[in-house]
Amino acid sequence: MTFAEHSATPSSVDRALQQVTSFPRLRYMGSKYRLARPLAEVFEQSGGGTAVDAFSGSGVVSYLLKAQGYRVVSNDFLAFPTAIAEAVVVNQGERLSDELIARIAGEPLDDRDFIASTFDGLYFDADDRRFLDSAWSHIDLLVGAERALAISALVLSAARKQPRGVFTFTDSSRYDDGRRDLRLSLREHFVERAAEYNAAVFDRGAGHLAQCGDVTELAVADPSLVYLDPPYAPPSDDADYMKRYHFLQGLATYWRGQEIMPETKTKKIAKRFTPFAYRRTVEAALERTFEQFSDAGTIVLSYSSNSVPDAETIEALLRRVKPAVEVLPVAHSYSFGTHAAATRRAVSEFIFVAR
Repeated sequence: MTFAEHSATPSSVDRALQQVTSFPRLRYMGSKYRLARPLAEVFEQSGGGTAVDAFSGSGVVSYLLKAQGYRVVSNDFLAFPTAIAEAVVVNQGERLSDELIARIAGEPLDDRDFIASTFDGLYFDADDRRFLDSAWSHIDLLVGAERALAISALVLSAARKQPRGVFTFTDSSRYDDGRRDLRLSLREHFVERAAEYNAAVFDRGAGHLAQCGDVTELAVADPSLVYLDPPYAPPSDDADYMKRYHFLQGLATYWRGQEIMPETKTKKIAKRFTPFAYRRTVEAALERTFEQFSDAGTIVLSYSSNSVPDAETIEALLRRVKPAVEVLPVAHSYSFGTHAAATRRAVSEFIFVAR
């Protein structure tokens, strides 16, 4: 069955997709921003209720589900996706005032220098690193939606300023192509990114949740829809999100509770093992996850043709918990890895729909 054969109401899908255009784009491995339309068409068929986004990542799918009228439970094992979900999914109407944005972008409240000293010579210049410490001197006093919005804006600022959006290399000049994002200071970025997040806030009813934890700890009673977008296990390299985004993870928490590996050039945070990221463990992890959510009305899974296991294996695993499984291929370009040899490949992004 093709997407054109689905009976989704174009007007409702289009309204949700129009709202998604307000979502601040974070350059993130595996982000589904460009797959929003086919996903919206699939989600429309499940008719609302509670939707679980078990691997929320960039946050765009949780945001889409909210726009489509679902009560959303958004989960990720990293802290900064949780902050994003709290800012624009859980939050229904709070925004950062111009006065508060100016204060965060202004003078520091104390003399903290953790980022300036720990990451001396890495990623950003001295003024930018001092600003991140200064911003946190204000954020530490915030709670609730204001705190989540400020953290999200700060994270997006760092991601936009860092070439390619990842923190796996120390010489940023290699990828400096002169674009505006690289010329702005982080202070200037923050003011602009805060405005973007303010613009993304909308009210679609209370009751949404954002959680930070392992998918195995996620318990939601009788969801009508579960969306799964686990780390893809490529045939080579790995899908280690902590390696790529450790600085954003640290920035979202001010490195509290995070174990920095001081011997590494990039000052990485020690990664947490996830069985989804490795070809030897991913199949068993998928099987356990499908069983975990077998009581959901619909399971929707995104997966790439350039990953393991193959589509036939995933379909067979889904049929163990659901009687009807559709496999919908979507033409897509996706980048695996961040090393110099990695190229953008035309692949099929499969959307599995199990009912």
